[in-house]
Amino acid sequence: MRIAFLNPFGTAAYDGLISEALTSAARDDVEVAVQHLDVRPENIDYYAAKHLVEVGIMKAAVQAERDGFDAFVIGCMYDPALTQCRELVDIPVIGPLEASIGISRAFGHSFAIVTDHHKAVPEIADRVRIYGAEPNCKTVTSVGWFVNAMVQDIDGVAKDAYEASVSVLAESGAETIIIGCTIVSACYEKVAASGNTDYQKLSVINPNIVALKQAEALADLKKHGQYRISRAAYYQRLDQHDPAAAAEILDLLS
Repeated sequence: MRIAFLNPFGTAAYDGLISEALTSAARDDVEVAVQHLDVRPENIDYYAAKHLVEVGIMKAAVQAERDGFDAFVIGCMYDPALTQCRELVDIPVIGPLEASIGISRAFGHSFAIVTDHHKAVPEIADRVRIYGAEPNCKTVTSVGWFVNAMVQDIDGVAKDAYEASVSVLAESGAETIIIGCTIVSACYEKVAASGNTDYQKLSVINPNIVALKQAEALADLKKHGQYRISRAAYYQRLDQHDPAAAAEILDLLS
């Protein structure tokens, strides 16, 4: 099995951190290719930038399918271009926020999300509503870090994520935390893996590993003919309506 894990940023700065986070978690029969985009703007902290980068994400999904990957992960908790990519390709496409929310009940009855910065809070909250999980989400808060600064102080990011998680669990009544940024989570788990028992004891959901495991599971289902994505409406492909227009879109994304 081959899984493409895309860091949807125009830089390789985060690839090593994410590769380290995923390597020990992948099954022995799974190859995980951590990729990044060759695009500008480099980061997607703001909505206009995210919208521009989503074209690159769609191109990467189309290419991943052509390259024979069995699943495609969009490594950002905004789940950017998730619906569009599922419309475009037949291999499973995973958004870490959707995957984390979907599995959260196995960790606790209610959850809170600790994301990276204030700009992400309303975006994440909107996606919680779209995913139908608002009743079980106690709150969305942030640690106050932007992505370009995180790799410069991994310990600092992890410490702030831990302290924010402890605080929000106590104040909100949530039972578990979704760390709502793939890079924040990678920082947190790197420090936890170094032997920090306080970090290890806290009930947190790691979106990188959850997304990887969902990718493995859905790829397995597809292999056995059991991943039957509906093309009736929401994920209907354009070629079902207008083959010429669909061909034009694919040409633009090639």
